[in-house]
Amino acid sequence: MSAATVVVVPGLRGHVEDHWQTRLAASLPGARTVPPLGRSEPSLRARIRLLEWIVADVDGPVVLVAHSAGVLATVHWAASYTGAKVVGALLATPPAFATPLPPEYPSVSQLRDHGWLPIPRRPLPFPSILAVSTDDPLGNPVRVRALASAWGSRIHSLGAVGHLNPASGFGDWPGATSLIAELGEGAEQVRWDAFRPTSPQLASV
Repeated sequence: MSAATVVVVPGLRGHVEDHWQTRLAASLPGARTVPPLGRSEPSLRARIRLLEWIVADVDGPVVLVAHSAGVLATVHWAASYTGAKVVGALLATPPAFATPLPPEYPSVSQLRDHGWLPIPRRPLPFPSILAVSTDDPLGNPVRVRALASAWGSRIHSLGAVGHLNPASGFGDWPGATSLIAELGEGAEQVRWDAFRPTSPQLASV
């Protein structure tokens, strides 16, 4: 795959065995997953703390793989990220939070109270690919593409895949691995930079 460790960032869900993120993490040696807190715990701060802890705990470059509200948690976290460990992020089908979510999800007002809104609209500090569905019930593709533009993300069109989750009929997402590999190409540069001499004197020793 790549020299980077994959860190999976789930959305507002609990553990779902047949979710593509769960299957992906199980298939990649060394992959880490931010513990899913479920829909009954809408705390953004708690998710950011968990993501920060896992990234800090990884030895070496990281590629983030976020889905749904996990994308927004990643973007909020990245607003204050100043490190160089994250070499890329695969962001899949984020919700735009522009319309009410289904009844089983927190309300938009609850999400606003917990800091999810407004959604950050500044360039991310690392390369990213945003995978967009043309018929996502939680994220209008026009709004999602506008987020991609604000974040500096390259758009990857998925076609009509709903919210890219089991409820939309998707378990595996085979295309994820090639996108992760592309993002992970920056890992070798990070490893070289970590050991590159910082002065001509050191370079000549």
